[in-house]
Amino acid sequence: MDIRDLTADDLDAVLDNRKRAFGPISAANVETWRKMVLPMLPEGRFLGLFDGTRLVGTARINPYTQWWHGRPVPMGGVASVTVAPEDRGRGAGRALMAAAIDRCADLGEAVSALYPATTPLYRSMGWEHAGAQTTATLPTEALRGLGDGPARSVKLRRMGPDDAPDLMKVIERVHASSRASGPIGWDERLWRLWLDDDDDFCYLADDGFVIYRWDDGDIEVDNLIAGSEATARALWSLVGTASSIATSVKACLEPRDPVLWMLRERSRDQIKQNRWMFRVIDLPAAVGRRGYPAGVSIDVAVEVDDPQRPSNTGTWRIQVSSGSGTATAAHAETGSVSRLKIGGLSALYAGVPTATLRRAGLLTEGSPEADDALDAAFGCDAYMVDYF
Repeated sequence: MDIRDLTADDLDAVLDNRKRAFGPISAANVETWRKMVLPMLPEGRFLGLFDGTRLVGTARINPYTQWWHGRPVPMGGVASVTVAPEDRGRGAGRALMAAAIDRCADLGEAVSALYPATTPLYRSMGWEHAGAQTTATLPTEALRGLGDGPARSVKLRRMGPDDAPDLMKVIERVHASSRASGPIGWDERLWRLWLDDDDDFCYLADDGFVIYRWDDGDIEVDNLIAGSEATARALWSLVGTASSIATSVKACLEPRDPVLWMLRERSRDQIKQNRWMFRVIDLPAAVGRRGYPAGVSIDVAVEVDDPQRPSNTGTWRIQVSSGSGTATAAHAETGSVSRLKIGGLSALYAGVPTATLRRAGLLTEGSPEADDALDAAFGCDAYMVDYF
């Protein structure tokens, strides 16, 4: 079997594989999908595994930005991983993931994330569970009541494809100021595509935005970001104006989204989570691009084992100070060095506590002092609101 870049001539076969893997896709969604993937083909972001001329499997690497403690890191979002039913169980998935890791590196992606249909395959290739997409069900009438006070001064305007550059600036400012960890952003081309959906209602403020739609008589909020209380109240109350028809709102939220502290009544959260996995592709680049708490200063040696990316394997000196970090190759150490496989290192990077990693068998040796230092630098509650 051979792996090569897909071309436009392969897309009908890709769609057939996709249908067999994920189910039917509507004609409208096929058109949107083609608009999304066609520009990625010459960039080498869509891989195909072939047995002769027959397509066996696929993997796509989406060009995303992912914020870590408020700083943007180039991230390869792995999606459209399919294997034809008759070829499953023959190692096709592993071959595709190995190629995807190498291609992420070639494209300059420091890290990668994906939503797994199955954990063992991706875990065996170095991805590890990191965070979640959290969907909450909220009462529409309660959201409508958030519009008093400071919300009245916020100016909202409808948003379309030409607003993509302004929207991207808002997202970058809000994630930086909130020191967000995990959320992703798209390039202007993708934003223009998503903002051109006639069924979505899109509004922009100076420090926030919302995209929502009707969903079987209720409201679905795809994304809502706000950099201030006033804008959060204005955007949520806008969604709440549908309360005469819609009784509930399903919204993708941060784990500690401010709206949960704005609601008058809150006793039982109605929450669903969709877990995602994460992988460090280029260790020194990933550590160097990430943000860290400004008051934290650490100097810790870690030993990493990454069979898929030997350049990540070895002993690294991780230093963090003044909100920035570095990972430099160091001589092999004995004794108290903290040891992780790449999955454990990836989970640590994404904020999973060292105590959890130790009890899961993902972190060994080291010292309590090193654990505390690593937790102080990398600790966060990673999340994404976007599914891909």
